[in-house]
Amino acid sequence: MMRMKKLFIVSLLLMALACREKYIPQLNEPATGYLVVEGFINSGSGPTSISISRSTKISSVATIVKETGALVRVENKNNTTNFPLAETSPGTYTHPQIVLNSAEQYRVYIRTAGGKEYISDYSNVRTTPDIDSVSWRRENAGVQIYANTHDNTNSTKFYQFKYEETWEFSSTFATMLKVYKDRVGNPHHVGYRDSSNPVYDPKVLRCWKTNIPTNILINTTEKLSNDVVALYPLTYIEPASWKLGILYSINLKQYAISRQAFRFLEQMRKNTEQLGSIFDAQPSDNNGNLHCITHPDEPVIGFIEVSEEKQKRIFISAAQVPGWNYDSKCLPEVMVKNIPDTIAVTAGTPTRVARGGMTGLDYVYFASDVCVDCTIRGVNAKPIFWP
Repeated sequence: MMRMKKLFIVSLLLMALACREKYIPQLNEPATGYLVVEGFINSGSGPTSISISRSTKISSVATIVKETGALVRVENKNNTTNFPLAETSPGTYTHPQIVLNSAEQYRVYIRTAGGKEYISDYSNVRTTPDIDSVSWRRENAGVQIYANTHDNTNSTKFYQFKYEETWEFSSTFATMLKVYKDRVGNPHHVGYRDSSNPVYDPKVLRCWKTNIPTNILINTTEKLSNDVVALYPLTYIEPASWKLGILYSINLKQYAISRQAFRFLEQMRKNTEQLGSIFDAQPSDNNGNLHCITHPDEPVIGFIEVSEEKQKRIFISAAQVPGWNYDSKCLPEVMVKNIPDTIAVTAGTPTRVARGGMTGLDYVYFASDVCVDCTIRGVNAKPIFWP
């Protein structure tokens, strides 16, 4: 009996391994790819932004192909009102503020530069409840961040979340030196960045980094007695991450969505984020609520509807997470002789004077570029919302 049981288990494992074949959808994809439409019609304050691109084959290494030169507008069901969107960057079409009538339905109309026309299904004007809070707590030595919200009318039921995170960081080593050419054009000399004011350069010392994740975050309370979302996990900050080295901020965006939009996003998440084992959902076609009226059989990828964007921002400082112990992994500075032959073979950026001598800069310290110049990993322009 035990032998039969072992054979049965081995057979199951062999079947599982044998089934791990690459899935290739049987689609007659045009050479230009299918149209991909992302965004929403904002019924609240703030801009409406629609991004249009083209799908690429799974095997392709090409970057995202933006759909430029299109005519894009939001129109009501009676076609008595429309709001044109301007192309503010390649493939991105924006209107600064659309004022909608809550009693009407709206859709997106697109005409590409090639003359094809596309429309989304009409959508009711949907309101979004306020965000109750963005909370966090220490978990497994890291920090887990959550979204919390509710709807007293019990009418939202389906939610989508997006977020942007920004953090402040600094260079491990400050610098007042640079490598330059001498008067006759010979490179590999080290001198002060500003000879009239030999101080550490603040432009490469303090920076900020912003990350906008693309993973799909959705939740439903449809099976709950109350329309309450509590402790929905947004993101986890790994222990000792540079994100919490000084100050971290997360800006949560919340949307009320329809059941159809939820199902579309749920399928997209399964197709893009959960593949990898025989127990995961297999890839499937999902055409959303957009249609090509020029060629009705042509698939279109995306789901556009009307929703209201609600936002809430919080900050977390290093002082609030004692024992964080961020380590930049930067090696100690190296002292080198300030002569062209030595400087030519020394990697990194000069930081400070090690020893003066007759020329004032006989020996200098060097460190890795990324440990000296924070603009390699971020920007030195302080965000307008930063304290």
